[in-house]
Amino acid sequence: MLLAMRRALLAILACWACSEPDASVAPAGERQPPSLVVILADDLGYADVGFQGLRDFATPNIDRLAHRGVRFTNAYVSHPYCSPSRAGLLTGRYQHRFGHVRNPKFRAGEGLPLSETLLPQALAEAGYVSGIVGKWHLGDAPRFHPLERGFDEFFGLLGGGHDYFKSAGADAGEYLIPLEAHGEPIPVEGYLTEQLTEAALDFVRRHAEQPFFLYLAYNAPHGPLQAPPELLDRVNSIGDPRRQTYAAMVTSLDDGVGEVLALLEELGISDGTMVFFLSDNGGPTPANASDNTPLRATKGTVYEGGVRVPFVLAWPGHLPAGSTYDAPVSALDIFPTAVATAGIETPANLDGVNLVPYLLGAEGAPPHEQLFWHSDEGGQFATRTAEHKLVRVLDREPELYAIGEDISESDPASEDDGRIRELFRAIESWHADHPPPAWPGTRGERPVHPNTAKGLGADQAELDAWMARRSE
Repeated sequence: MLLAMRRALLAILACWACSEPDASVAPAGERQPPSLVVILADDLGYADVGFQGLRDFATPNIDRLAHRGVRFTNAYVSHPYCSPSRAGLLTGRYQHRFGHVRNPKFRAGEGLPLSETLLPQALAEAGYVSGIVGKWHLGDAPRFHPLERGFDEFFGLLGGGHDYFKSAGADAGEYLIPLEAHGEPIPVEGYLTEQLTEAALDFVRRHAEQPFFLYLAYNAPHGPLQAPPELLDRVNSIGDPRRQTYAAMVTSLDDGVGEVLALLEELGISDGTMVFFLSDNGGPTPANASDNTPLRATKGTVYEGGVRVPFVLAWPGHLPAGSTYDAPVSALDIFPTAVATAGIETPANLDGVNLVPYLLGAEGAPPHEQLFWHSDEGGQFATRTAEHKLVRVLDREPELYAIGEDISESDPASEDDGRIRELFRAIESWHADHPPPAWPGTRGERPVHPNTAKGLGADQAELDAWMARRSE
């Protein structure tokens, strides 16, 4: 019965995704402040949604959201993998400022430092009810629990991933422990992505009459690669079994996006709800068959394939529908955009900015003169301005790219020692006052470079020597 109802709803959503809103109709039933929905995909490839050039399957609901809102063509997250990226999003601050630069190990007492204020804590000042549905991955110890960090409700998984079909006892491994729903352990029932969607719909229905913040953090299409037969059948034209399973997982996520957006319209609150969609980092192509075309490299690197992501902000009746915004923006901007829109004074210590004035043309300058990245696993640093990007992997020569023209980072920019030194000094200055990592190294997927704890100062002589060799 439930499967039949879901198929009927998906048929309705297919029609809804093809229809267009009547732009001439003024927003009805507008509420102040607006509700907020952040939909976060996990390990989604840069080219794996339709508005980014997807070709071998379809994402009509995510594309519909992009058509109703603003699509950012130069959008980034603040770290190339899961937990640190989420820490930046929920604090509006570079996670390097508080040592959250590694994934917390499960059952090791590690997590997002309690010194930090999270978005739901800030929104409580304006009377928001906040709920997280999906993946937390910011610490599983009681003091780091989402219900201790400002969220009023939690339905999902505390760790970094989960099996999509089953769970076991409380003593099982990270990917098999029970889910949590309103403080109680529950099993995975059916297919996990669909289960998370149902929980998100329930949250919206129960809180439609008040301003709410829904953080819908899907763990799809993060591994393990798993999908039910009916989803695999919908993408059966894809010959590669791994890519087919990945496509089925993204299809389920897209269905969920459509169901949430359709419910907002059904309840008459679509025009009063600001919706963000993005991925937590680039796709890890060897692991999940994602596609980052035309970007270089994958999740885990500070090249574009690790940190550049699909990103949409829709607020019908308030922001220009079907538009693009080309200046670089960051997931760090979600926090200040949300609190400013909610009428709350923006904290002074944020690294993100309120994007709304820029999108409405009230601010002509770009939101960020410069963005930065650092992953101490491998000793990776990068910075980007509007036109240039410097990648600095310790023990390797620095790489300068004309990123405004070459997003694939395929050809180093023409020799410009002055620009390299300028950007190198900017990274060094940004990194100089960062504390050491808040907990020891991770599980060893990538080596931790010994110099990163000392910053880049010790590496200046190496850079000078390399520059001298180039000029000979």
